Amino acid sequence: MSHPNASTADTPSIGAPGRDGVPTSVPLPVLRVPMLDRERQLFAYEIVFHREPGDEQTLLQCVLSTITDGALTRLVRGNRAFLNMPAELLPEDSDVLLHQPRLGVVLQPHVASDTALMKRLQQMAQRGCQFMLDVAGADLQSSLPLETLLQMVQLVRLDASHLSPERLKEHAEQLHLRGIQVVAGHVNDHPTYERCLQLPLEAIQGRYLLIPQPVAVPVLTANRLSMLRLMRVLQESNPGPVELGNIVRDDAVLSYKLLSCVNSAYFALPRQLKSVQQAAIFFGVTRMRNWIDTMSMCGMDDRPPELLRAALIRAHMCEKLATGMPNGHPEMAFTVGLFSLLDTLMCAPMEFLLTHLRLVPEISDALTGRGGPFAPLLKQILAWEAGELTSEHAVPQRIQRMATIYLGATQWADQVFASAGGKSATA
Repeated sequence: MSHPNASTADTPSIGAPGRDGVPTSVPLPVLRVPMLDRERQLFAYEIVFHREPGDEQTLLQCVLSTITDGALTRLVRGNRAFLNMPAELLPEDSDVLLHQPRLGVVLQPHVASDTALMKRLQQMAQRGCQFMLDVAGADLQSSLPLETLLQMVQLVRLDASHLSPERLKEHAEQLHLRGIQVVAGHVNDHPTYERCLQLPLEAIQGRYLLIPQPVAVPVLTANRLSMLRLMRVLQESNPGPVELGNIVRDDAVLSYKLLSCVNSAYFALPRQLKSVQQAAIFFGVTRMRNWIDTMSMCGMDDRPPELLRAALIRAHMCEKLATGMPNGHPEMAFTVGLFSLLDTLMCAPMEFLLTHLRLVPEISDALTGRGGPFAPLLKQILAWEAGELTSEHAVPQRIQRMATIYLGATQWADQVFASAGGKSATA
């Protein structure tokens, strides 16, 4: 799926500062986690930084450098974002944050007991810095310092996995009446998500977005059945460049999206490709087949855009991880990553969808959890998404490699998704 000459070294990274504060090529491990509004559109990103005990000052320098050079803004495409970093690390001179009105900071309740820090936070708030208080299991009425903190923040995030439905509703309504925007966090199943839709919330965040919704009887629309048939033909017929062009020839929209994407500035091709057949010759049939699958999925405009981006990120990460393996088959790995969220996107069980696709066993086994050569790659990506790839489970070199691959994948996914929708990559 990548351009033949592209490499992770070409990917702009969020670098750690070297001597004199100049970013090095070593990426800062971060994860962007979306918060969606009730229309399932992006409300804001939370930026979670991987850090180890004792590296607080290094983290601070990294964060400041990424804000200064614009790398963080590019990661979130200029959208609203909240940095999840210890408030104690906020610089005495906070101008770097104040000059970025779309960037805010996540605060924890314990900062309310630090008088000096609270004074600095109040000064930042008065100068326009946005704060989101992550209350987790704290009692919102437990102390006067916490009340002072509540008067200072613009948003409060409640832990939907910790609070009972009654308490979640009570807290959300109380905060809403005070004019504080409320975010429900740790929404990890669809029943909780449905309850949250009944509450006065600005946004909802959690694993629910990536989990398929249980259905008694899967029903696929005509458009989705047509998409599955196209994917099946691509997998079964082993088409050459001419056959590939013929398969998509009658779908003018798909052909347009394909050519718009491959001819975009991101890939910097030496010449413009004027047909799907030309693109298949240039990129190779297998890669072009992956492109068609990608463009088809990006056409599902009834699904949350961040869910589609997540599938694209997984696809690119799987491909890059497989590239470093003997007989890695990166194109097949790409399909594993892309289809890993197909059940969530289609609102149908994976086993049911696979009966329509008839994928090779190496791919279907990974998607159903039965194993195979690509299952460990998908497992690594899921651990990265969950923030579980720490020094307790992986050596620093592996974490840095995953960070590089993830940052490249987000940039690629944003560009491809934008091209498929005919929008700017910052949209």
